Amino acid sequence: MHVHPILKTAKRFVNGVLLLDKPEGLTSNQALQSAKHLYSANKAGHTGSLDPLATGLLPICFGQATKFAQFLLEADKAYWVSACLGITTKTGDAEGEVLVTRPILSSCFDKLESVLSGFRGVISQIPPMFSALKFQGKPLYKLARQGITVERTAREVTVHSLRLLNRTENSINLSINCSKGTYIRTLVEDIGEALGCGAYVQGLRRLGVANYKEDGMLSLEKLQALNQEERDRCLLPLDSLLQSWPFLKVSPAAAYYIYRGQAILLPNAPKRGWVRLIYTVNDQFMGVGEILEDGRVAPRRLIELL
Repeated sequence: MHVHPILKTAKRFVNGVLLLDKPEGLTSNQALQSAKHLYSANKAGHTGSLDPLATGLLPICFGQATKFAQFLLEADKAYWVSACLGITTKTGDAEGEVLVTRPILSSCFDKLESVLSGFRGVISQIPPMFSALKFQGKPLYKLARQGITVERTAREVTVHSLRLLNRTENSINLSINCSKGTYIRTLVEDIGEALGCGAYVQGLRRLGVANYKEDGMLSLEKLQALNQEERDRCLLPLDSLLQSWPFLKVSPAAAYYIYRGQAILLPNAPKRGWVRLIYTVNDQFMGVGEILEDGRVAPRRLIELL
């Protein structure tokens, strides 16, 4: 995959969310920089890395959308994964050196469904050494490349659904819907061990992040073929990041106090949690607020009204 050269161009104030279909072979940051260049955007960030070998949904936040990107990091994710059975690698994917090769017995497939059922719901995972998790300020994958292994604490994640899509004599394809922080490579390795033959990820594609789905994705090639106006029309509004959140309407009088950082009472507010704030004058998204114990809504992150 050709990385678009990053040339110096005049930067624009671009606001919105792009559902990028990250190609295989690029890091998430390389894909981000290519998209940022195509839009001549002054500010952009992505919402959760994909490995270079992985493809699929990488939401890119432009401009003011970056203020709300953290909420997408907390969201559930959906994946398609292809697992090669009978082989364990150092990295848990196709890039790592082969550590162990084991026969794939018929009993592996006989117990496949019962094994998969054991990985549904709340499970415990030990993060892999080849991950971006940090130890004393250094990413684990950098230590792993130096041959250093450190002890990692197990963490609980939730696998909402885990389905077998199809299989061959030496591989299985799975559909996974899971909580944030779930390591798919670790999940595949653990399934392989439970089957007794080992496994590694040979293909991974992210198909969903929160309410964003694969049918809205655009490739870098597709974006390159569009003109600037057409590209801008591909951007989703800022509050699409928070589509599942309740919203409250804010009058001009209430907005006056909110933009001065004051918590106020708003009609029909929920008892607790976070809300989207919508300006009554033009139905513009204003930002997000949090319900305090006394029922007032405190502004947390706001954008400038147009």
